[in-house]
Amino acid sequence: MTSTPAAAVTASLDDPRYYLANFRCVLGWVAERHADLLAAPERAFLAGFARLPEAAQALLVRMVMRRGEHFRTARLAYAEIGDTEAALAPLVAAGFVEAAPELDLATLFAQLRLPELRQALAGEIAAAGLPRATPKAALLAALAPALVTPRRLAEWWPGAPDRVVRLTVMDTCDRLRLMFFGNLRQDWAEFVLAELGVQRFETVPFTADSRAFRCREEVDAYLALHRLRERLEAGEPVAALRAELPEVPADNPWLMARRDRLLLALGRQAEREGDVEPALSLYATAGWDKGASAEARIRRLRLLERQGRHAEAFALASPLAAAGRERAGAAAEAQALGRLLPRLARRLGERVAPHPPEPAPNSLTLELEASRASLGVERAVAAHLHRDSAPVHYVENALITGLFGLLCWEALFAPLSGAFFHPFHAGPADLYREDFVARRRERFDACLARLDDGSHAAAIRAAWRAKHGLASPFVHWEALDEALVERALACLPAAHLRACFERLLGDLRANRAGLPDLVQFYPEAAPGEPRYRLIEVKGPGDRLQDNQQRWLAFFRARGIPAAVCHVRWREAP
Repeated sequence: MTSTPAAAVTASLDDPRYYLANFRCVLGWVAERHADLLAAPERAFLAGFARLPEAAQALLVRMVMRRGEHFRTARLAYAEIGDTEAALAPLVAAGFVEAAPELDLATLFAQLRLPELRQALAGEIAAAGLPRATPKAALLAALAPALVTPRRLAEWWPGAPDRVVRLTVMDTCDRLRLMFFGNLRQDWAEFVLAELGVQRFETVPFTADSRAFRCREEVDAYLALHRLRERLEAGEPVAALRAELPEVPADNPWLMARRDRLLLALGRQAEREGDVEPALSLYATAGWDKGASAEARIRRLRLLERQGRHAEAFALASPLAAAGRERAGAAAEAQALGRLLPRLARRLGERVAPHPPEPAPNSLTLELEASRASLGVERAVAAHLHRDSAPVHYVENALITGLFGLLCWEALFAPLSGAFFHPFHAGPADLYREDFVARRRERFDACLARLDDGSHAAAIRAAWRAKHGLASPFVHWEALDEALVERALACLPAAHLRACFERLLGDLRANRAGLPDLVQFYPEAAPGEPRYRLIEVKGPGDRLQDNQQRWLAFFRARGIPAAVCHVRWREAP
């Protein structure tokens, strides 16, 4: 079986109930491909939804697509649905909607406008001695300590002109959406954006068993981690959240990585709150995800250093530094350790091999009129340096990564198990997993070999034309027009592109950022002279970020022309 093009599974926006057709598509997709992951609540929902009148189905989907679970009936009026109460009745009968839920005070405040709250709570406001002009947030804070018992809207406000109802199946719908998309970042809007042509996706073949989750326990773990992240962001105590961390199947690297990123976030919050030992423990526990675990290790060492536990930090850092020299994708960690270890060694009187200082990058300084600052410092420099014979483009991270994405399109969108499982993938689901490149090594080697035989230019041009506008994790079409591609292919040596692309493949997550802001081409340069240069722009008080320093060091080592341009503003005389 092959994947269905997005256009084939999205309803026409000319249909006023297009959203219902899209929702049905998701339900059918999940029922067909994930039947073994469904338990009684999901099966009951699928069967019950199918029995609903169409107007009730449409109203349910409208509610699912909105934020929260509570809704004023006056705000559920849709022309294509008609009578709201008639559409609600089957939903209440099916148990999908609660007709008169109890509301705590915060929910009541979320549902009512301030003038309505003044009517509903007039007695309580007067008893508290609050001025009539009290703002909504202050009113909630003042009344909350006394009004702790939830009530139905009719009890809060007997004269309410409508009702508040509660959707009871949002968790079920979230689970079904998760099984379809493989994440909770994407939602029902994906269908609409595809239909409008705002987003277009590559069509990738996949088999019927290509899906994000292998068993129900993996879905449960994902949802549990997601809810814990939401609660962390809502301000719940770290200790309570840590105690509820779910077990994650050890043979599922991407779920383990997701758990590690949550551990890192919990550790950072504990550190912010001054809870040193819990923070250190959380940092020590994060250990699967390459990016998260590296950051956790460095944060643990820095926290130990700030606590004056220098010997402990040194004992942990020394083997990390040695191992980092053998570990792929460890440039950021090595950079941090190169700064940390000498400090620890000095405090302990230990000797460490001196970290060779990075040579200063090529630099230039420009004085520009302050009136140009409104352009932004990068565009002001681009305008100043631009010549017809030496054009300048503001590209930031779009040029090198874009050329890489075009040349390696076939490898990036290879139809491997676990990479693509629905029609709305902007890129492979396993893009940042440890084995991403290894699983496609032969495909990437074949793409990069075109840089050796000179066929890369034709391949990049062909991909630009054939794939233009399709979503890609590396190609930003707005910044990569055909003129820029042609100038780059004419002026950037294939050997330089290969070196940059190999570095990208060494750590796709870390190395896709930090590239220079500008590129200047010299198409008329004399033989043997560089035909381009990359320029990182820094305004007054701005400094190079770590990832920028790493790219600049790489450019120096490979003989790739790059410079840092420092800008000073001057007032017009």
